[in-house]
Amino acid sequence: MPPRSFTRALIPLVVLAAPEVQGDALNPDVSVTLDGYYKQEDTALSHRDKGFGLGHTELTLSAPIDDLFSGRLTTVYEEHEGESEVQVEEAYLQTNGLPASLSVRAGRFLSQVGYLNGRHLHEDDFVERPAAYRALLGSHYYDDGVRLNALLPTPFFWQVGAEVFSGASLSEGDEELGVFTLNTRVGGDLSVSQSWQLGLSYLRNRNAGVVEEDHDEEGEEHEHSHAASYTGRNLYIADAVWKWAPNGNAREQQLTLSGEYLYADDLNRYATSDDTHEGWYLSGVYRFAPQWSAGLRYGEVDLRQAHDDHFHDQSLDETEVMLAWSHSHFSTLRLQYTHQDGNGFDNADDTVTVQYVMSLGAHGAHGF
Repeated sequence: MPPRSFTRALIPLVVLAAPEVQGDALNPDVSVTLDGYYKQEDTALSHRDKGFGLGHTELTLSAPIDDLFSGRLTTVYEEHEGESEVQVEEAYLQTNGLPASLSVRAGRFLSQVGYLNGRHLHEDDFVERPAAYRALLGSHYYDDGVRLNALLPTPFFWQVGAEVFSGASLSEGDEELGVFTLNTRVGGDLSVSQSWQLGLSYLRNRNAGVVEEDHDEEGEEHEHSHAASYTGRNLYIADAVWKWAPNGNAREQQLTLSGEYLYADDLNRYATSDDTHEGWYLSGVYRFAPQWSAGLRYGEVDLRQAHDDHFHDQSLDETEVMLAWSHSHFSTLRLQYTHQDGNGFDNADDTVTVQYVMSLGAHGAHGF
């Protein structure tokens, strides 16, 4: 079996043999996550507008259905370009206690490709997802479909999974089953103070490039603020995470280093082998006191913006520095400075953002 400390950290993330919810059928867990902010300037590829705004505010209900199934519903409220949006982000059932460490999820849910995508946005250490995520996954990709996961019987943590989605929320098209994903994660403990995880993901988007239109300055074709602006038939993601906490006590002090690399090709019928999307980021977050943490993240994304039968180059370099104060597990105040250098983006700029994230009601532990 996996080492104890690493296993405890992964239980909320994997949900393979145990339900994700904690309530009961008559009294479901109810939670609200409030996300508000003030942003000094508009920035490229951002899903948050300049000024005061409502971020990714969630209302979640979750509970066991019976001894075999659990369920979850998450609705999201946010503002985009002056308009309020209400989205159903999650509405799924989850199996409990299947043999051979198998787990099935069906309905609408976050895809588990990459390290960040399967996490809710309020779990992040920075105001927004990295630029590569915002461009290629709309910050977070969720869709209607089904997932099968397995936890392999190895002395270290090893998960494999596959998903099938409609693909409608990633890109338009006529395929009823438009997106397929495969992913695997391995991890373990290096010592009582150190743990690690590596992941590989593949996403096949059968609808990418089917609808070919002139994009706006950021390549967007969709009205929803979290639709992917850039897509390809094939998306590959590699991720790595390392955590250090003295004697395993992450509540007092912890250093987390993480990074991901994303690569997409086969953009449309006019694309050559040189026409690809590529992006990466590296992040370091240090909790130097129980209530205080500081972080630094740098990322780059190189994109090909489709215009009829040809492409234009776009690129964005982004550096983010943040300081956060968490009075408890339920409240966070964050101050962040973002610096952008862009080519092909008119609104690449520097900005200061102040954000609060507050959770009311039931609030489970975050993933590894």
